[in-house]
Amino acid sequence: MGWSGFNGGYPFAANVVSSRAVLNTHICAATSLLIWTWWDIFFLKKPSAIGAIQGIMTGLVCITPAAASGTIPWCSMMCLSKKLPFLQKVDDSLGVFHSHGIAGILGGALTGLFAHPQLCNLFLPIPDSNGAFYGGSRGAQFVKQLVGVGFIVGWNVVITSIILLVIRAFIPLRMTEEGLKIGDHAAHGESAYDLTVQAWLNSI
Repeated sequence: MGWSGFNGGYPFAANVVSSRAVLNTHICAATSLLIWTWWDIFFLKKPSAIGAIQGIMTGLVCITPAAASGTIPWCSMMCLSKKLPFLQKVDDSLGVFHSHGIAGILGGALTGLFAHPQLCNLFLPIPDSNGAFYGGSRGAQFVKQLVGVGFIVGWNVVITSIILLVIRAFIPLRMTEEGLKIGDHAAHGESAYDLTVQAWLNSI
């Protein structure tokens, strides 16, 4: 409902643009769910609820700048994250980098390739805003999309770093090694699985 609201609400009117945005949002989420589940079955031999949810999320993130794909974020999360040493050092248990970062960059970049002239003119006619595959002059819109992606990435790196430095001045950003071994949920008394109780149940 939230995604339908902010994708369908950006024209600030109930019109053709908003209705197409809502329709595309649902189609992309469903398509990405199916693609992600299919890849799980093809490579891992079974589907998973977490994989399906990740598929929905990547589809929603990717369609927000107006594109659709579940394959590249799946490859990023299931293949690259297990092979690249840098990604293995990043604590990203929810796969936010893949489902939001990769999918968002992909959606923004592909907009510069697939932006359709008729759809662009429905909202705001701008010269040279067509995608490269629809007569955009020398890929101008694609370059603009990449510049926008670069600005957003740079902005987030700088601002997030400043915020973290301010926080670090008051409290530690990282748990102790002992705390990491226990786990953050258990350290706060909110462990989802109490292994001592589970062991007792198994012994009955």
